[in-house]
Amino acid sequence: MTTQSQMLKGILEGCILSLMEHREVYGYELSTLLEDSGLTFVSEGSIYPLLLRMQKEQLIEGTLRPAPGAGGPPRKYYNLTDKGLQVLQQFKEHWGTLKDSVDHILTRGGQ
Repeated sequence: MTTQSQMLKGILEGCILSLMEHREVYGYELSTLLEDSGLTFVSEGSIYPLLLRMQKEQLIEGTLRPAPGAGGPPRKYYNLTDKGLQVLQQFKEHWGTLKDSVDHILTRGGQ
């Protein structure tokens, strides 16, 4: 496992919850949003197991709906639960502290 993927593993859940904070998204759309945000190395195949785990932990809910337009397979849309929103708020607090600390070390060598 690369250093980048090890670092990403711990923050990907928070990023996914944040993308769902104000609207529901479906899996492929989520993959596109992550890529558009600069996380180009996150594969679509790695997102679905994470969504399943997050759903089992009741952080998100999934609803199967017909695809818009003419045909196509149904899509599973995901949105935050109250528990997911609480976890997202905690993530934001912890991320801010962690980011500030790491930035301080990287820019000043801890001085």
